[in-house]
Amino acid sequence: MRVVSLVPSLTETVAVTAPGVLVGATDWCTHPADLDVVRVGGTKNPDVPAITALRPDLVLANEEENRAPDLDALRAAGLDVLVTEIRTLDQALRELERVLAACGAPRRPRWLDEAGAAWDALPLAGTYTAVVPIWRRPWMVLGRDTFAGDLLARLGVRNLYADHPERYPRLPLDELRAAAPDLVVLPDEPYRFTRDDGPEAFPGTAAALVDGRLLTWYGPSLAEAPRALARALRAARR
Repeated sequence: MRVVSLVPSLTETVAVTAPGVLVGATDWCTHPADLDVVRVGGTKNPDVPAITALRPDLVLANEEENRAPDLDALRAAGLDVLVTEIRTLDQALRELERVLAACGAPRRPRWLDEAGAAWDALPLAGTYTAVVPIWRRPWMVLGRDTFAGDLLARLGVRNLYADHPERYPRLPLDELRAAAPDLVVLPDEPYRFTRDDGPEAFPGTAAALVDGRLLTWYGPSLAEAPRALARALRAARR
């Protein structure tokens, strides 16, 4: 089996579970750190000829991460493309199992069971409101129907824009401040928010700086994500 992955989360998933299957991945596929495969461009601009030259049996993609025209071009080149759709944790766990089966993984990995158990074991916690920026200049936040939003809801975070018509609305900073959240959640990807870049835009509001991989990636990191994210959220509220 030869697999090319165009999704960082799925790259890590396959590399950890079925070593040797991956032959190509995007420049954004940073995990595992020692991954040694051919790089085939970005998630939004994959190098179709380079992918085709690798003669993969399967190309892994995601309906949000990858553009339809690129996937159509891969199919037109005669390649089999598996496209995932992941908007919730439950959907992620199902899709990960489907991906691994398609990649020839011999059995369900332990980390997948551990991930489900870790999220099921979350203690009941108080609910507090938040805005969750993912970009600035312009400001963009989590809106409706997102995987990261589902994870945060399970951690007791009520996203004030969860009912917005758009999934990633662009909103003026004044509007975000006026929403008066209890907390602003600032991940370090896709925009790299830091202690010096992000919290100052929300004076007087507690800021939780969180690992973007733990918040937005679906894969082995799901097993550690609930505990680590919960710690970061608690620390910000103290």
